[in-house]
Amino acid sequence: MRVLVVEDAVKMAELIRRGLVEQGFTVDVAPTGEDALTWSGSCRYDAIVLDVILPGIDGFVTCRRMREQAVSAPILMLTARGALDDRVAGLDGGADDYLVKPFSFVELLARLRALSRRAGGATDVLRVGDLRLDPGTRLASRGDTTIELSAKEFQLLAVLMQHAGKVLARVQLIEQVWRHSYEHRSNIVDVYIGYLRKKIDEPFDVRSIETLRGAGYRMRKDGGR
Repeated sequence: MRVLVVEDAVKMAELIRRGLVEQGFTVDVAPTGEDALTWSGSCRYDAIVLDVILPGIDGFVTCRRMREQAVSAPILMLTARGALDDRVAGLDGGADDYLVKPFSFVELLARLRALSRRAGGATDVLRVGDLRLDPGTRLASRGDTTIELSAKEFQLLAVLMQHAGKVLARVQLIEQVWRHSYEHRSNIVDVYIGYLRKKIDEPFDVRSIETLRGAGYRMRKDGGR
C-alpha cells in the first residue's frame, strides 16, 4: 500500500511514517493541506491519513477539496477532536473513517487495511514470468514454491516488479522503499538486492534482477527464465 500521511506535527508524522514503513507500506508525508492536495492530485494513493488541525486550510476543507478533485483514495481522519459534530463533519466532507487521538497504532493499521479492502486496493497480485507477489499474504512464489520475505524485501521486490523492464536508479529505490531513512550514497539497496537474489533467483537457477553498472537495477520482464 502507498499511504499519504497529512500531519504537521513532525514527531507524530514520523512515528506514523516509521510504523507504517516497518509494516511494508510506502509512505509520503505532507505537512499542510495545500501540499496534500498537490500530492494526492499527482499520485495514486491506496489510503490517506488526514489530520484535522493543520496550518492553512484544515483537514475538513482539505478532505472536501480532495473529493471535488476526484481523489478516490479512502480517507481516515485523524484528530484530537472527539466531538460528535466533528466526526459528522469529517464523514459528510468525504472521509471514510475517523480516529481520535490518542490512538493505538495497531488500531490505525487495522483501519487502514480495512479501508483498503473495502476500496479494493492493494490486492492485485503482481506477476513477472513465473514470479508471483501477493500483497494479501505478503508472500512471493515461483511456481509451487513459496518464498518468505521481510517487509523491506517485499517492498523492494514490489517496486521492481511494478516497473519490470525499466531501469531504476539506486536513488529512486531508496526514495520508494526507505524514503529518507538512508542517505542516497548508502549501499542499502545493493545489500537488499543481494538478499532478494538469494531468495528469488539463486535457488531456482535464474537471474531476474539485472545490475546495470552506473545506472541501477532492472527486473527482467520474463522473470529471469
